[in-house]
Amino acid sequence: MKKIVIAGIIIAGLFSSCQDIGDDYLEAPAKSTLDESVIFSNAGLAKGAVDGIKIPFAETNSYRGRFLPWYGLNTDTEWYNTSQTAGDNADLCVYDAKPTNTQMNTTNNVWAMMYSGIERANICIRGLRNFGKPEPGTDLGYLLGESLTLRAIYYADLLKTWGDVPARFEPINSQTIYLAKTNRDEIYKQLLKDLEEAATLVPWPNQSSNTTTVERVNKAFVKGLRARLALAASGFQQYPDGIRRSKDAELSVEKMYKLALDECRSVISSGSARLESSFETLWKNYNQENIAAGGESLWELPFADGRGRMLFTFAVRHTTNDQFHANGSNRGGAAGPLPHVFYDYDQADSRRNVTCVPYKYGAAVNGIAKQELGALDTWYFGKYRYEWMKRFVTSTNDDGVNKMYMRYAEILLMAAETANELEGPAAAAPYLKEIRRRAFAPAVHAQKVDNYVNALNSKTTMFNAIVEEHKFEFTGEMERKQALIRWNLLKAKLDEAKVKMANLKARTAEYADVPSTLYFKLGTDNVTLTIYGLNRGEVTNPGVDYTSFAWTKLDDAKLNSLYKEGVNPDNRQFWPIWQVFIDGSNGKLTNDYGY
Repeated sequence: MKKIVIAGIIIAGLFSSCQDIGDDYLEAPAKSTLDESVIFSNAGLAKGAVDGIKIPFAETNSYRGRFLPWYGLNTDTEWYNTSQTAGDNADLCVYDAKPTNTQMNTTNNVWAMMYSGIERANICIRGLRNFGKPEPGTDLGYLLGESLTLRAIYYADLLKTWGDVPARFEPINSQTIYLAKTNRDEIYKQLLKDLEEAATLVPWPNQSSNTTTVERVNKAFVKGLRARLALAASGFQQYPDGIRRSKDAELSVEKMYKLALDECRSVISSGSARLESSFETLWKNYNQENIAAGGESLWELPFADGRGRMLFTFAVRHTTNDQFHANGSNRGGAAGPLPHVFYDYDQADSRRNVTCVPYKYGAAVNGIAKQELGALDTWYFGKYRYEWMKRFVTSTNDDGVNKMYMRYAEILLMAAETANELEGPAAAAPYLKEIRRRAFAPAVHAQKVDNYVNALNSKTTMFNAIVEEHKFEFTGEMERKQALIRWNLLKAKLDEAKVKMANLKARTAEYADVPSTLYFKLGTDNVTLTIYGLNRGEVTNPGVDYTSFAWTKLDDAKLNSLYKEGVNPDNRQFWPIWQVFIDGSNGKLTNDYGY
């Protein structure tokens, strides 16, 4: 069973200073100093404290219920399935979030929880450095590396969501309660330095008892996260003075791409992680909560069985409790792939049917639900499925499935992108081929892998192919938005997607051969649909035992809800800082970008 252990009341008390800001809060660090010498010189006690850094991930209005369900939508591949319904929920996705958003504007929201996690990490880092003798190959050394990495995760998500934010790399004291925003370049440089140190302290997957599961950090993940942050730091992003790359010479494309390529090649050459044998196997293992290290998943944000909402939010929709879960009515299906994405995949690509699902489970009769076709404009992410779980979820408010934060496929695509930029397409080709080799059956490797990749003989064509491959690999994982931003492609790709959806609706241009009628029947299990007409060119009625279904519903209101009319997504790359935190900042915090 997955869980986060807190080693006793003493360690819980160590973090009591994170909860409130006031006179008692200011006295708390001094009160806990004596305890730190005991806690952080003992590996068992220190582990409990470091585990406590993870607690804010799962708080009610933190990652669990606010950040993971909303950040990352809408892109050119995925959207909130009711983006067309005006309101604060949709505003978070359609690039029109306001500081007073009712989903977010509370003192216990994810902004506060991220800083709570950072404060916990700062206390652990201070204690381990002062009292723990954290050296490579020791448990206390590992715990320092884990603390540095967990702090970097919180900051990475703050930076991609809000841009410039206050930097706190020491526990709060009376002089540092209120801080203004720090230039994000300085934060990125500190995180890159921290992760470089962490990589010397944290073993490879399965190299020690600390790295046998993906709920604990390992060297492959630390290096991968460092590569991801290097690309984000050097990429395009919105600054208060416009969309640009960093002006800091230390964060140049040349330096950051070299760093990222070196880190990715280090992970690849280590042999400590690998692609799963098939795309479906990867996602079945994920839903079955296989947390053994050494496979494709590099690190997962850990949730206990009664916390977390990954399936609750993103799974194929289940209308009622049924044979697969007792998680409540209308679970899953809050977001899904854009309707054209299924038709952009090569029909032979094994990722297509795993990623894009056109059906939901209807109302259960006598406890049994059957699959039902939905509509052309409402698809579901097949990567998340109650029906693939081994555990029967009975919580009415959570499902407990982890968030897969990084996987080995991203290492390969980052290696391809950086090798292409620095060394040319021939250097990138092996990494892209490895991704596609898993996606296609061996019988078509010559055509779909070797010939396809070998034809990408310029940096531009290779880069464009990598952008497309990223779409096919990561749709539904909410990694696309930050990638589009750093490539300076956000609005351009959103506009391209709107054109694609309009063409699909009209069955013109690249979607002229997409059928307008589906045919379906129930399989022998009386639950699973057999569908004809999803593939291009399948227009012949397959027989009297099939029922026809119009495959045309793509309302203009929904098509145009990818981002709000009159809003430029490139000028709304971040969420605003919520008003409650502006008001409580003693005048130190303000919103940029016209909020």
